[in-house]
Amino acid sequence: MSDTWSFATPRPETVLVKAGRPQHEPGAPLNEPVTFASAFVAGGDLEYARYGNPTWTALEEAIGSLEGGECISFASGMAAVSAVMHLVPSGGAVVVARHSYQHTLALLDDGARSGRYEVRRVDVADADAVEAALPGAAMVWLESPTNPALEVADIARLTAAARAAGVMSVVDNTFASPLLQRPLELGADLVVHSATKLIAGHSDVVLGAVVARAPEVAERLRHHRGLHGAIPGPMEAFLALRGLRTLSVRLERAASNARELARRLADAPGVLEVRDPGFGTVLAIVLADAAAADRVVERVRVWIPATSLGGVESLLERRRRWATEAPTIPEGLIRLSVGIEHIDDLAEDLLAALA
Repeated sequence: MSDTWSFATPRPETVLVKAGRPQHEPGAPLNEPVTFASAFVAGGDLEYARYGNPTWTALEEAIGSLEGGECISFASGMAAVSAVMHLVPSGGAVVVARHSYQHTLALLDDGARSGRYEVRRVDVADADAVEAALPGAAMVWLESPTNPALEVADIARLTAAARAAGVMSVVDNTFASPLLQRPLELGADLVVHSATKLIAGHSDVVLGAVVARAPEVAERLRHHRGLHGAIPGPMEAFLALRGLRTLSVRLERAASNARELARRLADAPGVLEVRDPGFGTVLAIVLADAAAADRVVERVRVWIPATSLGGVESLLERRRRWATEAPTIPEGLIRLSVGIEHIDDLAEDLLAALA
């Protein structure tokens, strides 16, 4: 269908632009078109759209090339999470970062109540504690940085320990993106993305992706997608691929803004703590209590109060406003998804709200 790009050949910034395009032929479109079809003429590789679409394939080729594995796209990030969790045998134990995305934890807790999973929550920044929880487990689920505590895991050490214990390792790489962190190269078996976030990058798509090291695992996930119907729309796949093309320049600007913002907030009035993992586009600040945090969220003008992240616009929210957020997250914690606006406008707006 399209040019095959080896990750080892071009650099990642070039892969972003080149992968997932049609063959270079006279008169061919530069971009993979949106294929709106529920069925295809019999006799080819595709016959029914629940099992494949050329627009999905283009996106999957691009993400897979970046992560160094085989990509399967899904209707949402949670559809991708759910598909991966179906790899755990009934009653199997899942070791999971205690500050993972709240709906990942909610899915596991829901399964635990019915006996589907045994859930072992760990502090992912404490490698000894994670390793101690691995014996007898079926899967270890890592986030790095975690959402929204922003803890950083030693992925290489933990995936090596998981492999030695016969445990499948999964890394949610949504916050870092494949430009900053490639978990498969660090030993992970699977990588999960909410492509809604940095990959698509414009707050207009809901889409998920899983990248597998082993082809047989990728096929199991593809089978699950077709059987359960958690398929992405072709328009969503097209928009995510279009957004992916500019990831390197968006990420460079937003990450630079995030580091400078962390520096300026260090001595800001009312800020008890700045949480900065040192890479990526997400920060957190901790204020005295929920009321103080709510006042800041209400006062900002450049920042937008909203619950997503990874877009070109800067968003913030007090995370404990969600009843399902982990009780170990401070009531006054505000998560900051830093966008690509001018750093002075972002800093001045936030500092004025804090003052």
